[in-house]
Amino acid sequence: MTQASTLNPYAGNILIDPLGPLLSREDAVKHLLEVPPRPGKLKDIPRHVRRHMLMEVRNFHVPPEVEGRLFETIDLMLRRSYLDRNPVQPGTWRTLSGEVVNSKRPGSMAFGAAVEGPSGSGKTEGSMRCLNCFPELVVHDTFPKLAGPHTQVVWLSIDVPASGSAEDLARALMLAWERRTGSGRFAALLQRERYKNPMAVLDEWRQVALSHFLGVLHLDEVQNFFKIGTLEQRRKRKTGEILELSIIEDRCLKWILTLLNTWGMPVVFSGTPDGIGAITNRLSNLQRFATGGFHAFSTFGSSSDPSFEVFLKALWPYQYVQERLKYAAEHAELIFLLSGGVQRIIVALWIAANRIALERDTDDLRVDDFKEAARTYLAPLAPAVSAILSKDPLRMSRYEDLVSRDSTYWGRFWQRVGE
Repeated sequence: MTQASTLNPYAGNILIDPLGPLLSREDAVKHLLEVPPRPGKLKDIPRHVRRHMLMEVRNFHVPPEVEGRLFETIDLMLRRSYLDRNPVQPGTWRTLSGEVVNSKRPGSMAFGAAVEGPSGSGKTEGSMRCLNCFPELVVHDTFPKLAGPHTQVVWLSIDVPASGSAEDLARALMLAWERRTGSGRFAALLQRERYKNPMAVLDEWRQVALSHFLGVLHLDEVQNFFKIGTLEQRRKRKTGEILELSIIEDRCLKWILTLLNTWGMPVVFSGTPDGIGAITNRLSNLQRFATGGFHAFSTFGSSSDPSFEVFLKALWPYQYVQERLKYAAEHAELIFLLSGGVQRIIVALWIAANRIALERDTDDLRVDDFKEAARTYLAPLAPAVSAILSKDPLRMSRYEDLVSRDSTYWGRFWQRVGE
């Protein structure tokens, strides 16, 4: 084995070479980190301009340790899967043609990973940032066994439709494909209002995706495959009692299982703990996730959590006033209590507090600005924050919908603070 192949065991694979060099976890975290430019001297900058500068904080992102591990998982699944699907191997094309759908290459395996976490913990953001470390599309001028250029789709991400049906899943996959590739391949199918056989449509999408060597499929909001218990059912649930989730369409999961087992396409599932628990139980094959594993994103446990302190101290310089509030443990405690330790809410609270400070005659940020921000801009989240702080599973399950199911809340929030 040459030194080059030792440093890069995938060298020479036309599907893998465009993915870039192998990164250490430390280098990957540098790619995942995003900190906007810190505000400098603000004396001569009008307040209405500062409000626009403030909105840059929405992009603030300090990746937790689990995000670095998730990047490694996606990187490993992508490259290993492409090694098994090398287009220079005749067996790859026999599989794509459907000649050997019931057989697998010795040593090949199903690649799956699960990403779970409560709403606002950063599981979707983390998943998308990891995926964006890789190119979405690669256009090859020449390609083995084909004449002319060919497009390789490295990754694709969709939200599982709220209906959880096979028909809507097929439509979501086709729409995402068209938006990413601009190919028009599914234009005729997308014009139809209904599909007589949605499973045939899913199989057609799968054939196209495989022929373009889709590397990783990311399915977010997997809880939508299941009927989540109603609020009333959850209120009646006793401590420790598991509320069983029922599948909406079993054939959706059977199709995904075939995608993993027969066709060897890596799939990353992300969703709430209930949703991830339900899908792993339904697939009845926890070993499928052993290749990628479970990646649990969580909220900060307390104001004394070292990761919370790192996160908050990195956020602290983003004050868009001349007289800035100094970091103190009691201030950190207040922000934790007002946000429940949820990363998304912390950033929203920070922006709203700065927004309130900019409305005063005095050019400073005060502790009371955070209290006012929670009382006004973030008022709808108060019951959810209270439930999170209680650490009572029953109370938390009652308010999960407030953050995750109301898709308009955050849009309305950012519109208000940006006015």
